[in-house]
Amino acid sequence: MWRIWLMFDPRRALVALSVFLFTLAILIHFILLSTDRFNWLEGKPLKTSAIELSVPAGQDLQLIG
Repeated sequence: MWRIWLMFDPRRALVALSVFLFTLAILIHFILLSTDRFNWLEGKPLKTSAIELSVPAGQDLQLIG
């Protein structure tokens, strides 16, 4: 393994690897943002109909406790 590092400069190889991985991560995130399903910035809000509580108009909320 150490002979591989004799062919490449470790600093340049690690910098190139870091730049490549950062570019790949940005590319993957932009691809996900371009889809409807995985767009977390402008995507559809989660459906919380099971969590919502319907209160008839005109009635005050009372605290239970």
